[in-house]
Amino acid sequence: MNHDQLQQSAREHLLLHFTRHASAYAAEHDLLVLERGEGPYVFDTQGRRYIDALSSLFCAQIGYSYGEEMVSAVADQLPRLAFNTNWGTAHPPSIELAQRLAELMPGDLNHVFFTCGGSEAVEAAWKIVREHFDAIGQPQRRKAIARDIAYHGVTLGALAFTGVAPMKEAFGPPPIDVTHVSNTNAFRAPDGDDPEAFCRRLLGEVRDAIAAAGPDEVALIIAEPVQNAGGCLIAPPGYWEGLRAIADECGALLMADEVICGFGRLGEWLGIEREGVVPDLASVAKGLTSAYAPMGAVLVSDRVAEPLYEPGVLLRHGITFGGHPLAATIALRNLEIFERDGVLENVRRHEAHLEERLQTLRSLPIVGDVRGRGFFWAMELVKGASNERFDKPERDRLLRGFLPGRLLEAGLIARPDDRGDSVLQIAPPLVSDAAVLDEIVDRLHDVLADSGRFMDMVGEPVAAA
Repeated sequence: MNHDQLQQSAREHLLLHFTRHASAYAAEHDLLVLERGEGPYVFDTQGRRYIDALSSLFCAQIGYSYGEEMVSAVADQLPRLAFNTNWGTAHPPSIELAQRLAELMPGDLNHVFFTCGGSEAVEAAWKIVREHFDAIGQPQRRKAIARDIAYHGVTLGALAFTGVAPMKEAFGPPPIDVTHVSNTNAFRAPDGDDPEAFCRRLLGEVRDAIAAAGPDEVALIIAEPVQNAGGCLIAPPGYWEGLRAIADECGALLMADEVICGFGRLGEWLGIEREGVVPDLASVAKGLTSAYAPMGAVLVSDRVAEPLYEPGVLLRHGITFGGHPLAATIALRNLEIFERDGVLENVRRHEAHLEERLQTLRSLPIVGDVRGRGFFWAMELVKGASNERFDKPERDRLLRGFLPGRLLEAGLIARPDDRGDSVLQIAPPLVSDAAVLDEIVDRLHDVLADSGRFMDMVGEPVAAA
């Protein structure tokens, strides 16, 4: 199909994910349809080039120039064995990938349950947690602690952990009893300028939530090393050590949701490694294959997995395509590329430079805060020097009206978001060099400067006739 045919066919047939369809398919503009990629760049059906400063929703860790290597990897596997499940059987790629992950992951995360994506991984993790506690004689542990605004997926089980109310309300009572505690956004916290006091208060709230739920009924504490929703929220020093201690004290398990933070986004195989803590479980997806194939996984510690190997214990969960041999083969090649091409080292090498450049955006009145780690950053957008929040009509005008078109005009793919406060996020491909990162920040500066002028203009009172 040519460009116009693709636009028409999409309007008639394609339901988009997380999309206001009336707006996406409005006659006054075209839907962005990307047809090829190269390095950190993507190209639409009219040949326009964009820097993919979001890594296709935090997925394309190694960018878009490794397709031939991936084809080569599966060219041998596809004729040999196109498919087999991991339901009571296995195949070499899934076994080899599980072993390789166990070698790379911190601590005793030595067991792997494969899924097809992130929401499935979070949901599977919960079922493994429940199987663990049933097997050790603690079936009453059916509750969990998660954080406000955090996003952990939208399948109904994973949605229970998600702390974004508008995404949940239409679907009825959640199937899991989850208490949501405060997130780690220091920018708007009354004690955010005092990291020690901030951390102490946050951990105290977790302890209080567990006490209210019943310490012997809480099965899981789940959190992201850097929380995505709300805008790249980092934890104060000591926070993760505190969560580890609290989980151990009450007998619950600690889970790091690494769907975004894992596989190099923060410069480590798992983002939690920067905190010096080993969780009991971790959910991964996106970067596991750098999105060259759909795949997710739950990484499970020896302690959690041990009772699942007892005679008569059935793990009552399975996914037909989890650990698909083609996806596993691609994941193995992806890990080889990470090591061969120094992908983690590239993030570590350029993180300080990227942060320094991004912090210059604070000079713009519309930028209240810049925060993040590795290649994962957010700018919180505010109303001038008072850091006032935008109201809903203003957010709609800025985040859904002005910014999407202005970003594309600048040749930049980034993410305006207001699941918490108003933010603009970037997550460049992990192969980006200093020149690409500088280009991203330069374009962000122009877009945000124009955004500030736009909001000042629309906020001016209309003169009397």
